[in-house]
Amino acid sequence: MGFILARSFTLSAFALFVDTLRLASDEADRSGRILADWQVLASTRNLIISSCGIRVAPTSDFVDPGEFNYIVVVGGLLGSEFPIDCETIDYLKLAAVKKVPLIGICTGTFILADAGLMRHHRSCVSWLHFKEFRQRFPDHQVRSDRIFNLDRSRGSCAGGSSAADMAASIVRRHISLRAERNALEVLQIDKARSAMHVQPRRPLFADSNDPRIQAALIVMESHIENTVSIAKLAAEVGLSRRQLERLFMKTMKCSPALAYRKVRFERARQLVVDTRAHLLDIAIEVGFENASHFTRAFRENFGVTPSQLRILAPA
Repeated sequence: MGFILARSFTLSAFALFVDTLRLASDEADRSGRILADWQVLASTRNLIISSCGIRVAPTSDFVDPGEFNYIVVVGGLLGSEFPIDCETIDYLKLAAVKKVPLIGICTGTFILADAGLMRHHRSCVSWLHFKEFRQRFPDHQVRSDRIFNLDRSRGSCAGGSSAADMAASIVRRHISLRAERNALEVLQIDKARSAMHVQPRRPLFADSNDPRIQAALIVMESHIENTVSIAKLAAEVGLSRRQLERLFMKTMKCSPALAYRKVRFERARQLVVDTRAHLLDIAIEVGFENASHFTRAFRENFGVTPSQLRILAPA
């Protein structure tokens, strides 16, 4: 596997991914590169600075990308200008032409999308970065309710500890279940989470132990301004509309549509209390066309207008 580290890359995501490979590539904890090998690729041999300040040295120049089973781009701070150079972008494009699977870790998915390499693939990003990804790449498929996504030619991962889960799935696919278990046991990880695992984030409106409810609520939160239909919402979590409605009534004691409305109002309440944004801007962000309609609906839901709540809220 080849790793490309962006400027201000996330050290923890890189370390978890590569250590899962390291521990799976040999028996016990001897770090032998028997069943897997890896290189840190770069256009120069300059040290690459992570977001926490730790520096990592590249171990290889840009060799033929066809030598790798995967090339992994590890991103980091979104505010970093020019996270990779033009030569690196050209190398990734060459890898795509040679049909080498490309993986974006953390904000590495943004880098691949910027290079035009995620257009026909579904991206998985952290809920923290979902809105910005959708703004920057409006014609791309993206979701923030799962921890990673991996098909035959592209992969994307929310980052953090989910990097180990994605690496474990690759180890299981290409080496063995035993190698995966060996790596996870040494890393003190009980069990690898699958690509269907919901990102660990407490929803705005309510919480539930059912992963399908959790995923549905997170999808709602990700599409507050431009709401999705209940049928599409159900498809996103692998259910029919009727199944989703029954599940919500049983678990949440309300319909998905009512839950969606509560999610929108909870987001509105949060913006009213925690920001000084103009009420019209808040109204538009939560899916209302004008401030007067928003104010009436807000009062019906909370018993006070947005302006009154802002006055009552502690400074």
